[in-house]
Parts: sequence; structure tokens; C-alpha cells
Amino acid sequence: MSMIDSPPAPDAPHAPASPAPRGRRILSLWLPHMGAERALRRAGLDADAPFALIAPIGGAATAVSVNAAALALGLRAGMTLADARALHPALAVAWRDPAAEARLLAALLRWAGRFSPWAAIEDGPPGEGGLIADVTGCAHLFGGEAALARLMLRELGARGLTARLAVADTRGGAWALARFGAASPDGAAIAPPGTLRAALATLPAAALRLPEETVRALARLGLRRVGDIAGMPRAALARRFGVELTRRLDQALGAEPEPVSPARPAPVFAVRLTLPEPIGLRADIEAALKRLLERLCARLEAEGRGARRLRLEIRRADGGAQAQELGLAQAMRDPARILPLFDAALARLEAGFGVDAVRLEATMTEPLSARRVRGCLDAQAAAMRRRHGPQAQQDAQAAEAVFADLLGRLGARIGLERLFRLHPGDSHIPERAARLLAAAWSEPHAGGWPPPDAPRPAALLTPEPAQPLAAAEPDAERGGARRAADGGAAGGEGGGGAERPPVRLRWRGRVLELARVSGPERIAPEWWLDDPAWRAGARDYWRVETTAGARLWLFRVLRAPPGQGWFVQGIMP
Repeated sequence: MSMIDSPPAPDAPHAPASPAPRGRRILSLWLPHMGAERALRRAGLDADAPFALIAPIGGAATAVSVNAAALALGLRAGMTLADARALHPALAVAWRDPAAEARLLAALLRWAGRFSPWAAIEDGPPGEGGLIADVTGCAHLFGGEAALARLMLRELGARGLTARLAVADTRGGAWALARFGAASPDGAAIAPPGTLRAALATLPAAALRLPEETVRALARLGLRRVGDIAGMPRAALARRFGVELTRRLDQALGAEPEPVSPARPAPVFAVRLTLPEPIGLRADIEAALKRLLERLCARLEAEGRGARRLRLEIRRADGGAQAQELGLAQAMRDPARILPLFDAALARLEAGFGVDAVRLEATMTEPLSARRVRGCLDAQAAAMRRRHGPQAQQDAQAAEAVFADLLGRLGARIGLERLFRLHPGDSHIPERAARLLAAAWSEPHAGGWPPPDAPRPAALLTPEPAQPLAAAEPDAERGGARRAADGGAAGGEGGGGAERPPVRLRWRGRVLELARVSGPERIAPEWWLDDPAWRAGARDYWRVETTAGARLWLFRVLRAPPGQGWFVQGIMP
């Protein structure tokens, strides 16, 4: 159970309410090891074991977050994995998942909403997390700022998250104290109202949220602490280091306002229909769904969005509930197109003693304007109108909509995640020449692929050996068959000196007579990759047709002895 769904109540009663301070009070929460601790808990490893979260940076696996145990061994974020393993060979690692970290921060933001309605996510380096909140007039509800800090740190610690917290008069001051200030044993640093300048004076210059090069330039002049910088003439600082330095100093000391802008809650696109009497017939539920779709699509159109995933929920008269989800192949808000896609979902619903409420929610939406700007595709559509008239463009749009509806129907039955489309890959090796992309989240490939002069098989096989056989026909007939094969290869991809396929092959226990041959197409291995399947070197590929009508994709390894090294790798369309 997450702390967001059911936050634990304080284990101590609140102190009597006290008047809030006159000025603003800003709380900064810093999670220095958030990424590593999240992954460590997810993996179920010991929290005291050294652990690092890594990501590819500059072509090398680099640690972006380490836990406290790794920090105690001298490991730091920014070290390459090789250096970290040299210091501690038993270091446990995992790849960074930015999406999972973003979800955790969003959950923490919802959790922080119980302490202040004005909270937002603080940007930081990869693997770290931070929140900022305006707690003016809120802290006394929890017994004061110190009690509020202890409560927040205790709840985070119970979930395995190391945190530091600071409260000050300004956002910049709270940020600096949380990361560089002297905290109490529980990890909180609180600057009473009116004492911020003295609290910041001893902190390093990096506490002003300055770039590293600016901090190094200040250090060369002996300006290593905030107090040193605050005592310098402003005009000289601005001329030498730019206005960013003076702006950050003013924000930290409160001379320039820096308000906390709370995160805007995500819009909820949901509609509900409460029925005066329970219904149980499918036709009645479908009629209710139609009314809800019309209302939901009207809201989506007003916001300029389209639904990609819908959730239909019914509440039965006996208190039970049931829900079905529907994924759409493209963002849409047309009730007439969406309603038929719910056929399979409606068939799985059980009304029981009757349904007294129906709720429909668009759980995933995308921006969808009345006219999409699609760059070169718009230019192609304009050219189509000029060549074939507006009717051709309308037919193309109608065909696209029909295909999207087909994907939606198939996805409702077997799942959209099981539908793929082929796109060209970035390799000429047959096994890597195509990529499988989710059909619902990708566009059709616009170019001509595969190229017509080098077609690819409809079914790619693991190379299977094919044994050449001696021709059983008389010499004259065998020569005629060879001449037919040569003629079929006249339009091939250049076969200077290439050994041609034999007239007869044994493959999968059957004897195949070749009637037509086209090729060869020579494919060499990629020298920058060590592929065990291609260590034998280049291959000559042939498209052959047997007397029985089968069409195969045949290749020969060039390094093989004459008459050997033949394999079948595909079945041509």
C-alpha cells in the first residue's frame, strides 16, 4: 500500500495551534539517493548492500545515483561502472528507469498535498528528487515547523527513502539549507524568520544554484561562501559574472520574489450516469454507454484532445462493480466510431441483479486538433488533390480511419500490445533488417520498403542446410535446365563469378527441382559487430522457384568448398 493512497496518521497528537508567521515560509525536501533507493527496494535487495544506479553517458555505463552504503565506501555519482567495480567488485547495479522515477515523484507530490496545497516538483540531477512547498499558515496545524519536518521525514524513512528537509523565508534559502546546511540529527534544517542571511553566510557559493564554472571562477577570486559574495559591490559582480549571480543572490536573500507555483492537476475526463432503476439488458447498457460517449467526446473536443484508452465501469445493485478497458489504435473522439469497439467489452460484463450506475473515463488522452499539421504528409495530400482531385484524399482518409477501427477491434479481442507493424531497420543483415513496432503507436512506413529490386521473404527462417544433389536427367535436359536458370538470373543483382544453385536440392527431407533462379544478391557481415551467425563471411542470396511452385530464399557461404554451403533462410511471397 503506498503512502499516497492511505497516508499514515501522525503517531503523536497535534500541539495547540499557534499563529502563523507574517512572512512566507518555504519548505524544501531533498531526496539525494531517490533513484538508487527506489530501484533497490524494487529489486528486493538488502538496503545496507552497496548499490548503484547506472545509465549510458558518453558511451560508458556511469553511476547516476548511489545509496548510502555505496557512498560510505567512497563511491560517487558520476563514476564509471568500471571505476566503481574496481573499488568494490561486489557492487550491485541496475539500469536507471526515468519513467519510474517520474512516477515516484508524482506520487510524492500527491503525498505532499496533505501538508500544503502549494507544492511542486523541484528539478534536479538524474537520480535525485526534490519537492518545494509553501507551508505558510500550514505548519501550525501539525504542531509547528519542527513537528511537521519530523513527521515528513519519518514517513519517508519508513518507505526506505533518505531525505533532508529545510524551512526558510525564501525558496532559494530553503533549497540551500536542505542541501548544504547543518541539519539536526533527524535531517531537518530550520531557519527561524528573519535569520536567513546569517544562516546562508557560511554556506558555499554552490548553495546559490550557480553553474559549476561560475562557482570555480568565484573560488579563484577567494569568494567561496555566500557571505563573501553578499558583501561585494553588486555592479562589479554583474559585470564580471553576469546578472545570473546577482539574481540568484537576491532570490536567496528575499530581495527578488520567487514564488512556488503548484503543479497543475491533470484533467480528469470522466462522465457518470446514475439510473433511477437497475437495468440488466445489454441493449440498455449500450444505450447508456452511447449517452456517456457523446458527453465525454464533447468534453474532449472542448479541450482539443482525443482518447487513446477508455475505462467502462458498472456498479451493480448488489454493491458489486465490474470494469472493462478499451485501447484505441489512434486518438479519436467520434462516438459513432468508438461505440462498436465496445462490443467485446460489453459481452464480458455481468449485470447480476441489475446495474444502477455506469461510469466512463478516458484514462489516456492525446492532443487532437481539428486539423493535424503533418509536414511533408500535408504536402503529399496537396499533391494528391492536384493530381486526382479532393475525392482521392477523402478516400485515403476514410481508408486510414477504417484501418484504425480494425486495429481497435482486434486490440479489444487480443490486446493492442499483440499487434505489430514492420519498419525498416538500420542494418542490411536479414535478421536485423526489420523492426517490430507497436501498430497502435506507430505510423505506416511511407517509403517503398522492402525495395522492389531486392525483395525479402514473407517468412524468415533460421538458416536450414540444403544438400545439393546430382541431376537425374540426361545431360541434354540438365543443360536445358541450367540455361533456364541462367536466364532467370539475368536481372539479378550482379553475380560475377558466383556459384549458381544446383538444379536439385534436398531440403527438409524432400527433393526440390529448381525451375527458375534469380540473383545473386551479395550480403557481407557488419565488421563492427561480432555476430556468431555471420563469422563464416559473406553470402550470396538467390531467389529460386521450384517445379512444384514453392519460392525460397537460398544462400551460399562464399568460403564453403565448391558445391557445399547452401542454406534456405526464407519463403518468398
